[in-house]
Amino acid sequence: MSALTLSRLRKSFAEAEIIKGVDLEVNEGEFVVFVGPSGCGKSTLLRMIAGLEDVTDGEIIIAGNPVKDLPPVKRGIAMVFQSYALYPHMTVFENIAFPLRVERLPNDQVKERVGRAAKVLQLESRLEHRPGMLSGGQRQRVAIGRAIVREPKIFLFDEPLSNLDAALRSEMRIELMELHKRLGSTMVYVTHDQVEAMTMADKIVVLNSGKIEQVGSPLELYHNPDNLFVAGFIGSPKMNFINGKCTSIEGGNATIDLGTLGSVTLPRRGKAGLVGKDVLVGVRPEHLSLGDGEFKLTFTPNIVERLGIHTVAYATLPAGESFTGLFEGDPEIAEGQAVTVSADPNQCHLFDDNGLAVKPSA
Repeated sequence: MSALTLSRLRKSFAEAEIIKGVDLEVNEGEFVVFVGPSGCGKSTLLRMIAGLEDVTDGEIIIAGNPVKDLPPVKRGIAMVFQSYALYPHMTVFENIAFPLRVERLPNDQVKERVGRAAKVLQLESRLEHRPGMLSGGQRQRVAIGRAIVREPKIFLFDEPLSNLDAALRSEMRIELMELHKRLGSTMVYVTHDQVEAMTMADKIVVLNSGKIEQVGSPLELYHNPDNLFVAGFIGSPKMNFINGKCTSIEGGNATIDLGTLGSVTLPRRGKAGLVGKDVLVGVRPEHLSLGDGEFKLTFTPNIVERLGIHTVAYATLPAGESFTGLFEGDPEIAEGQAVTVSADPNQCHLFDDNGLAVKPSA
């Protein structure tokens, strides 16, 4: 059963259309992440689901019930914001209990629900403390606890980790994934950080300029992007794109002329009408190996980052394209010295002159 359905959803502010006809189904128990660059509409979309933004057109259905005309409190959702929004004069217990006090639930029910949430979030020893005595990660857990006690049908998270430092973000990602497993609840999470999306999501929704570019599992988007935008957004460092021209198609294989970089034949990429057209060949930095191979090219790094576990080399190709290579360990790569690398053509991507992926034929 679908926990959440968005149908032809649109949002405009005066003449500016921000959300441009979004259709999406979120299944019960899924952890779904909205990801995209700043200004793509992901937070606006989340706020529309929550009832904090009016819907210009379309429908929002939660657990089978249309809710676009209902106030937030009647939608069966709970939202965790980027800011913790905790009451500094209240204890952790009272901060978590606040929405239950508003509902005027009996004290025994309040104590039971707060106790369950505190146990799940490992806050039992902090219930009598005030927010000023807590770390950033603990404050965020209090904010999540305030959502848990409402026992919502859907949890909504609006960039909840962006105020934390790198180490805490990593810890909280793991805690949120474990929380999802324990509760089995439906969660919709907004972030601009594609690493968060890749590590946390069952399903990723990639947004761009108010439209959905692609929906799929993290590895589906990584290995089979539908277009240039998704290919460039998913993956870190981002995919390399090399300008070329399709010169021939033989036996279903497409041969691409890359100018001074030579040529490459991509298996099962032969598509009618591709011959003579400008194309882009995509190669992920982590799919490059040092030395000769079936598809090889030479580049000269201008910056080399040595990070211990791996080395990242940055360069500009003769035609002006930015190029990045990521290699395990600490190989002998130096700034200003030419390096020959190779890639498996089966791991390369091809995009036509409209920016759409030319996917391998069966």
